[in-house]
Amino acid sequence: MSIEVGSRSETQRLLTLERYSLADGLSGREGTYYEDLDNLVVLAADVCRVPFAVINIITADQQHQIAARGIEASVCSREDSMCAQVFRYGHTVMVEDCLEDPRFRGNPFVTGEIAEVRFYASTPLITAEGDALGTLCVFDDSPGSITPQQSRSLEILATQIMDILNLQLRTRELSTALQELKRSNELLAEFAGRVSHDLQGPLTSIRGFAEMLEDDTAIPARSTSRKYLERIGASAGRMTAMIEELLAFARSNGTLRVQPVSLAATVRAVQDDLAAAISAAGARLEVEEFVGQADPTQLHTLLQNLLQNALNYRHPHRSPRVRISAGQSAEDRWCLKFEDNGIGIAPEDRQRVLEPLVRLESNAIAGTGLGLATCNRIAQAHGGFLELEETEGGGLTILACFGSGS
Repeated sequence: MSIEVGSRSETQRLLTLERYSLADGLSGREGTYYEDLDNLVVLAADVCRVPFAVINIITADQQHQIAARGIEASVCSREDSMCAQVFRYGHTVMVEDCLEDPRFRGNPFVTGEIAEVRFYASTPLITAEGDALGTLCVFDDSPGSITPQQSRSLEILATQIMDILNLQLRTRELSTALQELKRSNELLAEFAGRVSHDLQGPLTSIRGFAEMLEDDTAIPARSTSRKYLERIGASAGRMTAMIEELLAFARSNGTLRVQPVSLAATVRAVQDDLAAAISAAGARLEVEEFVGQADPTQLHTLLQNLLQNALNYRHPHRSPRVRISAGQSAEDRWCLKFEDNGIGIAPEDRQRVLEPLVRLESNAIAGTGLGLATCNRIAQAHGGFLELEETEGGGLTILACFGSGS
């Protein structure tokens, strides 16, 4: 092997064992991964034509057999272990008769105190970093040997064992990461909700007082004071919109309540919310009916963001036109297509605008940079994705695909 096993300290090795959750040996044995390990030790015994095979994990003071063929998996002290003497060699060890080998002739597994091993062969289980976790070991109570081809097969099986242990490790790490992400998202949503509530109150008061002062006839219509009041009201309105978008973004990866949702009915609800803006822009909407599996609230948020963007980023020389359709793209996925005739987004910027708080320098229209990022997170939370394309004739087409959800 190219890895120098002896170059890794025992402390490093034990830390690696802890990462793999193998330091507990048999007490950590659970799940389908260990069924695969059982199958591999059976194969090892069959390939080498011996009755016994084990996977040994060597801890600081013990040997744990986490899979065995021909014997009951057990635990012994590291001092009594045969594999503990050779597992850090970095290569396969074969002994035709342990009674003739000075390393093993007095070992309790050879003398009869624990067992009467005569033939013995083992190959180390080595991580990519060079830490030997233990061995794949085959043995017999009679002298024997294995061919170079059988030795090579033993090494291949050891590699397969490490693949299984690595898969178990990555699965556990992914599970932990997902739990931490879920907790982080919950905390983010809770924090965003609390901050939103705390900020909305003062902003509502500011807007209210500004509107009261605007109605005061004592302030001349074209005076500087009235202009300042208008600016205060507009700034408070923009801040309120930003807080609402931040809250929607924070909540967009929350728990999904997936159910059949009517696209047409959701668009009608969004139209009601944006009725004033749609009327002011002279926008025309076309929608095709489709029933897809999605979280109703999050689908509403996605469509509202897309429609608001279409109104905000409309082309200066034509009235906004929006066409919304959907269809089944695979057995477990459906895609929503949102086409507008606005100013569009340059190809080199289409991936970047899906990131939070990204605003294009060339765009003079006010915005928070959260609308498309929120839509992207909603699609991802549903096990899907968001893609941006150019609409034929000019504008932006958004493809939002939904899977079964996370």
